[in-house]
Amino acid sequence: MGFTPDTLDGGVVLISGGARGMGAAHARAIVDAGGRVVVGDIDVDGVRSVADSLGDAARAVELDVTDESHWARAVAEAADLGPVHGLVNNAGIFGTGSVLDAELDDFQAVQRVNVDGTLLGIRAVAPVLRDAGGGSIVNVSSIAGLIGIHDRAAYVTAKWAVRGLTHAAAIDLGEWHIRVNSIHPGRIATPFIDGLDSQILPNQIIKEPGQAEDVSALVVFLLSDASRFSTGSEFIADGGRFVGEYRR
Repeated sequence: MGFTPDTLDGGVVLISGGARGMGAAHARAIVDAGGRVVVGDIDVDGVRSVADSLGDAARAVELDVTDESHWARAVAEAADLGPVHGLVNNAGIFGTGSVLDAELDDFQAVQRVNVDGTLLGIRAVAPVLRDAGGGSIVNVSSIAGLIGIHDRAAYVTAKWAVRGLTHAAAIDLGEWHIRVNSIHPGRIATPFIDGLDSQILPNQIIKEPGQAEDVSALVVFLLSDASRFSTGSEFIADGGRFVGEYRR
């Protein structure tokens, strides 16, 4: 049970990390496709601005993804808006440093948000989806969940863990017709990469950064029944960076 292939049909999706960037773009795409959204973030003003821009089809909630009580409130808000059919675990933070010099506290903070936050989101929403007869969960990993990246030990570790958690959740929740997939964006032009080296690597085939909307289209597809035969799968949107060597 879930959305039809052509529309999200008024169902409700809960999105974490929705105050800006990809999360905000996902919220807009879901509403454009006929769905409704509850957009959560620790940036309360930002997430309210996003929800206000989407009108009656959206609500904002304060959501610290590491806090189970915040998840409980967010799920209750989503259920009040309408039948809940989806979750997008989008919240994440970045971390720099190699395996030798990354501060342990920083390393663990990245895991708490990116991994623990994803787990708590799944745990909070899965019972609602089960009671509704099924639904779809989309976990936002990264190209860093498929390859190693220099001097990004905490982030790479977290995004690989999200990938593994997706596999485990797909197996554990499959009997309730809950599909769980991960998406793996490459370099996407959002505030998340502000201040980072924005160089396009030589092996990337499409020689420009992606846009948030490029990933949002994939999110809508995975939330809808157009992807009904996909679960425990990984979907890449990286401009061809992961495919192999490219020297032209």
